[in-house]
Amino acid sequence: MTTRSVRRPRRTLQVAGASVAALLALSACSSSSDSGSDSSPSTKSDTSSATPRLSGSITVFAAASLQESFTTLKADFEKAHPGTKVNFSFGGSDSLAAQITSGAPADVFAAASPKTMAIVTDKKETATAPATFVRNQLEIATLPGNPDKISSLKDLTRSSLKVVLCDRTVPCGAAAQKTLAADKLRLTPVSYEQDVKSALNKVVLKEADAAVVYRTDVKAAGSKVAGVEFPESADAINDYPIALLKNARNPAVAKAFIALVQSPEGQQVLSDAGFLKP
Repeated sequence: MTTRSVRRPRRTLQVAGASVAALLALSACSSSSDSGSDSSPSTKSDTSSATPRLSGSITVFAAASLQESFTTLKADFEKAHPGTKVNFSFGGSDSLAAQITSGAPADVFAAASPKTMAIVTDKKETATAPATFVRNQLEIATLPGNPDKISSLKDLTRSSLKVVLCDRTVPCGAAAQKTLAADKLRLTPVSYEQDVKSALNKVVLKEADAAVVYRTDVKAAGSKVAGVEFPESADAINDYPIALLKNARNPAVAKAFIALVQSPEGQQVLSDAGFLKP
């Protein structure tokens, strides 16, 4: 009896020991599996941190004719990237280029002609090569209903008409001069304006009978003016280049905004505004 009572506990201990060993083996496998599953979220986290969310503000210097379409793109961009802000400085491209080369803080420059962009690139103020993203064509803006019956560029030479042009140094002014020279027309405007919006506004305020502006500006003005197309404008179409600036304070956000401008969505907004495809 004593021998049996001794052997039975040994068998029990051996069985228990085997059970413990099995449990330990299962636990080890489980730990290894858990460790593997833990590494996956860690990898995802590392990947996520490699592409941080965009934040902060940028300043875009842009030709005055881009005001309406770029303002629409700003709203789209800020909605898609919460925490970002796009600020604009609109004006004549030559004036904006001069400000940039004089040290004005800006992240992006969108000009209304390669010539005005060259003012900036010649000073090595760009971080990327300028890329043409749209084109624009001239049109005559008249008073609503076109009461003076203007139908051609030649009509603007009538002495009875008060006509406004953009300054020769501004892309819209240079293009206007090119069309006038091609037809050997001489025109003395009542004023030369520093940007296309200022020229258009003279007609909107009825301070002028007509102005040579961009078709996009005529469209943006709606019923405030009437538009008259003229065939010579096809020979003076302006390419619009855009570039990241060398001293951009927020290049990541600036590049993302440029990408939106060049994207199908951005191109649709610009096309709806009347711009031509590059």
